Amino acid sequence: MLKLAGAILVLLSGTLIGFRQAARYADRTAQIRQLLHVLQRLETEIGFGHTPLPEALERAAAGAAGPVAALFRRTAERLREGGAAVRDALRAAVDEGWSLTAMREPERSAVIRLGDALGISDREDQIRHLRLAAALLQAEEAGARDEQARYGKMWRSLGFMAALLVVILML
Repeated sequence: MLKLAGAILVLLSGTLIGFRQAARYADRTAQIRQLLHVLQRLETEIGFGHTPLPEALERAAAGAAGPVAALFRRTAERLREGGAAVRDALRAAVDEGWSLTAMREPERSAVIRLGDALGISDREDQIRHLRLAAALLQAEEAGARDEQARYGKMWRSLGFMAALLVVILML
């Protein structure tokens, strides 16, 4: 009876680990999509709303949730506190909160490069940089969707199969 309970726990744990790994791929795709949405809103705020950058960042972040929104909210907070350039504020927010996201280095470097261009040029140039960042992120999203389809199913199966192997070896 004790072996059966242990076997069920091992099987359940392995399966949950596999599902959690698969969820990371889905999270990455969703967060890139959120990031694209934030950039589109930011483009609208800068291009049509003529909104000051801290307020534009705050409004753009309102359309997202979780760690993606937190990056832009924290950047807006740092800009409001004063003394920090957009580049430094965004870089500090990314350094501080990037580990909470499921995104990887290509997305990080696109956001950092965008921060280098925001706030230092005219509106049209900022919009051009926002569109460039969006194009880079769209390519990454396509790759992330492909990885999610390919590796998500593999991790779910692998978690269950590895746990099943441990159970068989236990018995």
